Amino acid sequence: MHKPIISLFTLLLFITPLAQAEISARQIMDAVDDRDDGDNAISDMQMVLIDKKGHQRIREIRSFGKDKGEDRQRIMFFIKPADVEDTGFLTYDYDDSSRDDDQWLYLPALRKTKRIASSDKSGSFMGSDFNYSDMTRRNLDAYDFKILKEDEVRSHKVWLIEALPKTKEEAKETGYKKSVVFVRQDNFVVVRAIHWVEGSSRRKYQDVKRLEQIDGIWTILEMDMTTKKGKAIEHKTTLKFNNMRYNQDLDQGTFSIRRLEQGL
Repeated sequence: MHKPIISLFTLLLFITPLAQAEISARQIMDAVDDRDDGDNAISDMQMVLIDKKGHQRIREIRSFGKDKGEDRQRIMFFIKPADVEDTGFLTYDYDDSSRDDDQWLYLPALRKTKRIASSDKSGSFMGSDFNYSDMTRRNLDAYDFKILKEDEVRSHKVWLIEALPKTKEEAKETGYKKSVVFVRQDNFVVVRAIHWVEGSSRRKYQDVKRLEQIDGIWTILEMDMTTKKGKAIEHKTTLKFNNMRYNQDLDQGTFSIRRLEQGL
């Protein structure tokens, strides 16, 4: 959601061909974290789950997002199909790195809200290739960053940045022992990533297929996450975002456990 973008503009002003070599990996990741990604947002989401044989399951979701100071809040409601209808997911993404982000999952069949413990955040989110940890921002202080090289993704210059967790605890919580992220140099959006799965030989490949400006905000409209073991695809998840709207009239009460259990 909306974040101060002073650091982003400052970097853009001083990134000349000569200065690019001097910018640090941490400065780039700070700019990624600080970029304006909108506030009071509503969108319709489609989650497509694709198994190794190409069979698809499609889920329809309504998502709401809001800033509370420097923190971000998001609530999602599953609409279709019937087996996930009325399932809800609520996230409080705290800017304070000393606080663990809060996540709750409402299961209508049990009429029960489950808080996602830190030890469970490396698990699959609703059977997808995304972990619960992928639904929040990383604590940048918990990582060592290094620029590997510059390259291009879909004709746009990017930095390839290696992110290594400083502790085994961080790797276990996120589910990733190493990541390489591809950051576009003109807007500081992560458009591609490779994640090495903790305790496994699997890798996950994240790829932004559609990225457009809506109300002046760079917005991801389609993204894949593909799990591979070697060269073999084990599973793939595609997220598509439709009817993305910013600056909507969203009450703070929308982002509560009570609303989570009430549903849409």
